[in-house]
Amino acid sequence: MPSTAARTRLRLAGALAAVLVASGVATGPAAQAHEGPARGEPRTTLADLAQRHGRYFGSATDNPELTDTAYTKILGEQFDMITPGNGMKWYATEPQQGVFDWTAGDEIVGLARANHQKVRAHTLVWHSQLPGWLTGKEWTADELRAVLKNHIQTEVRHYRGKVYAWDVVNEAFNEDGTYRETVFYKTLGPGYIADALRWAHQADPKAKLYLNDYNIEAVGPKSDAYHALARELKAQKVPLDGIGLQAHLALQYGYPTSLEDNLRRFSRLGLDTALTEVDVRMLLPATDEKLAQQADWYRDMTEACLAVRRCVGITVWDYTDKYSWIPAFFPGEGAALPWDEQLAPKPAYRAIREALS
Repeated sequence: MPSTAARTRLRLAGALAAVLVASGVATGPAAQAHEGPARGEPRTTLADLAQRHGRYFGSATDNPELTDTAYTKILGEQFDMITPGNGMKWYATEPQQGVFDWTAGDEIVGLARANHQKVRAHTLVWHSQLPGWLTGKEWTADELRAVLKNHIQTEVRHYRGKVYAWDVVNEAFNEDGTYRETVFYKTLGPGYIADALRWAHQADPKAKLYLNDYNIEAVGPKSDAYHALARELKAQKVPLDGIGLQAHLALQYGYPTSLEDNLRRFSRLGLDTALTEVDVRMLLPATDEKLAQQADWYRDMTEACLAVRRCVGITVWDYTDKYSWIPAFFPGEGAALPWDEQLAPKPAYRAIREALS
C-alpha cells in the first residue's frame, strides 16, 4: 500500500482534479475519472473496478424501491452483488409456522439474475424481525431445534444454486463478547450456531456460509469473541466459510483503525471476510467537511479490504440516502451512503473509485 504521505498527495491530486472538472478546466482522462453519474456514468463501474482486484462491490436493496426505475438502473449497472435487505428474513419467509412465502426474496433474486449479479442472502437466524408465532410461545429445546432446522433447510433448499452466500447467524454476541440472550441461545445454548451452519451446508453444499455482526470491525472484545468461536468451529470441522463485518460506522465515534489487522487475523484462520452492510452516518446537517471525512472513511475501508487477500468484497447497505435505514433508527443522523437522495454521487463515491483504481 502507498505510504501515508503518498496517499495524502494522491488525495490532494484527486481533489484538485475534481475542482478542475467542476470548473470545466480539466479534460481528458483526469476529467473522465471524476465524471460521475450526474454527468453520465463513467465507462467503468464500481463492480468493474472491484473485479480487477478479484473482489465484488455490492449493494443491499429492498422490494419497495424496485418500482423506482432511476434507482434500479444504477443498482443494475454499478454493482455485481445484491443483498436483500428484508425479503429473506424469517418474518417475511415463514410468516406462519410451516407456511413459507418466497415472494419478496424471489423478486430480488430475479432482478439480480436479469442483471447478471450474484446474491448474498440475508439472514437465516437472527433475534430480530421474527414472526409472532415464534416469539409468542415458550419452546422446549426439542421443539425449537426442530423449528430452527426446518426453517433453515427449507429456505436454503429453496434458494439452492441461486445465491452465492448466506449470512447464517446474525448478531450472536453482545458488545462485551458474551453471547446475546436470544430465544435460540436461551433455549438451545451456544451450540445452535454450529447446528445452523451444518444444516445450511446440508441444504446447499456450494453456498458460502457466514457469521455476520456489527461493531466487529476493530480488534476488541466482540471481534475477539468471533475469532475464538470461529477458531473453535474450524477445529470441529463445522462448515464456516467467512465472517461478515457489517461496518455500520458513524463519524462521531471514530474510525476502526485496526480494521485491516482484524481482517487479516480472520484470514489466518482460513476464513474469507467481507464488509457486508457498509454505511457511514453523520450528525445532520451534512457539511462539506463531514462529507470529505466520510469519503476518507469509505476510501480507507476499501483499501483495507484490498490489502487483505481473503477479503472478498464490499456491500453498501443500499447505495443511496434516498432509501437508507439510518434516519428512521437514528433520528438526527443520516447522509450515510455514496449517492445522495437525488441519486447523485457524493465525494464518497469518488473516493471508492479512487481506491479501486
